Amino acid sequence: MIKTNRPRHRRAEFLDRRQETRSGQGYLVVISIGSVLIVWAAVTYFGLVNIALVPSPQQVARSAWADIRDGSLGLNTLASLTRVIEGFLLALVIAVPLGALMGIARTLRGLGEPLIELIRPVPPIAFIPLAILWFGIGELSKIMIVAYGAFFPIFVNTMSGFREVDRVHIRAAQTLGANRLHLFRDVVLPSAMPQMVTGARLGMGMAFVVLVAAELIASSEGLGYMINNARFDFRTDQIFVGIIAIGVLGFVLNKALLKAERRLLHWKVD
Repeated sequence: MIKTNRPRHRRAEFLDRRQETRSGQGYLVVISIGSVLIVWAAVTYFGLVNIALVPSPQQVARSAWADIRDGSLGLNTLASLTRVIEGFLLALVIAVPLGALMGIARTLRGLGEPLIELIRPVPPIAFIPLAILWFGIGELSKIMIVAYGAFFPIFVNTMSGFREVDRVHIRAAQTLGANRLHLFRDVVLPSAMPQMVTGARLGMGMAFVVLVAAELIASSEGLGYMINNARFDFRTDQIFVGIIAIGVLGFVLNKALLKAERRLLHWKVD
């Protein structure tokens, strides 16, 4: 009897198609960013905008290079990155277990959801005075503000993921003799994982949104501090450097989360 390698060939073809798709997406990223830079350079070159308000890409590049050479850009980027990661991890550690518990336990969800929905619309910037009073003007207050901003996207998506597990899958596993541990490990958790990862990505994005506001609390370093300080000096090129640095940081961390998602959800088809 002749054995065939069709499943292996199909898997190889599938992986090749995924690789080609990602390569194509890489070209699209280059085209997208390149188009924006060309339009930006053209608008400033032909004087369609006030150069003092919208500096040219060359001015921004010169300013960024000067900040890199004197070390200020690296120092501010590292400070902001540390705050974002620490705030995000704090939010993740609290939001995932709490969201899972409230997604599984109906009584706990009934007790906690009204309080969560009451607090969730309050913007993080409104808690800055309380953060200063409770945690001082040091790093802890900034991290707590970032964690507050990242908490709700992670929590809401985690709770939704556990709440919306298909009951048919649970009954099928119970029919096959699965106990509670097996149900949670093999059915509930994999079903909820896609929304948990989505919540983590949204939480990371919100952490960057809150970062600038958090760094207004008596900061002496950080990209938010750099942007705010440049505002007083009317250094729009410096402001653009800070904005672009935040965008690049967010882009890199989002790509890292996407890579983690592919590893965790290797069974999921892109």
